[in-house]
Amino acid sequence: MDDYLNKVINSDSLIAIKRIPDDYIHLILSDIPYGIGAEDWDVLHDNKNSAYLGTSPGQAKAGAVFKKRGKPINGWSEADREIPRQYYEWCSTWASEWFRVMKPGGSVFIFAGRRYAHRCISALEDAGFSFKDMFAWIRQRAPHRAQRVSIVYERRGDLKNFAKWEGWRVGNLRPTFEPVLWFTRPYKIGTTIADNILFNGVGAFNESAFLKYEKSPDNILTSGFMSGESGHHPTQKPVRLMKSLIELTTQEGQIVLDPFCGSGSTLVAAKLLGRDYIGIEANREYALIAEARLNNEISVQADFFAVNG
Repeated sequence: MDDYLNKVINSDSLIAIKRIPDDYIHLILSDIPYGIGAEDWDVLHDNKNSAYLGTSPGQAKAGAVFKKRGKPINGWSEADREIPRQYYEWCSTWASEWFRVMKPGGSVFIFAGRRYAHRCISALEDAGFSFKDMFAWIRQRAPHRAQRVSIVYERRGDLKNFAKWEGWRVGNLRPTFEPVLWFTRPYKIGTTIADNILFNGVGAFNESAFLKYEKSPDNILTSGFMSGESGHHPTQKPVRLMKSLIELTTQEGQIVLDPFCGSGSTLVAAKLLGRDYIGIEANREYALIAEARLNNEISVQADFFAVNG
């Protein structure tokens, strides 16, 4: 495994993870694709609807906040109704491999979208994991994308309904939190959690370390980006946030795996904490960004203060 340890592997995650030995990883921490069509890599179904990921004139005017066209929750076709099920099937393709490489008692933290998080939970439970808890990460910035209904009637010249529906919107309330799913691999039958901790080095959580990042041991996470840290990936997460989860569940010298490592925030946090790491990223551009961050070529100051500030 020396050719994988403390490196970013530019490969399909399903292929690369098969080279990792059984019972090898102490923690998996990953911001997986949410399956909501944020970018091309986030389309995880076989729906060929040509409107998906398109851009309307209104979205173009709104700028980056409305970069892509999503789908209304009731769907546009019968094929759209299959998207949640196909997301579960996609999660199932890698969940059993995650289970295989994880040490008994080890933790898995997954950043998952609100809409399909339950499908991810089902896939990992079906693979053998125990669903331990769900955290809420409070985002510093959250765009409000709900369209005012009254504007539609105003454009039609329907002033009666414009006045009637003033204050009503279509869409969602401001998405101020993202769920973080916490799973564990069950330890072997016939042993105690205390014995497993001694044998595998995992299974408990370090509350004292966690309190370096949060004011109380709650399942609400507040760590955000430091100035100049973001901008490497469309769904990038703060290094300080990743550090809080790594210190919560691992010790120095243990191995952290991120099978969808993106621009490498998990890996940067692991390195700065004295953990070994393995990153897997299919996109060549993001893999290079992750390597540059790990080699202190970009965002050095922001990353340092994000984990030490």
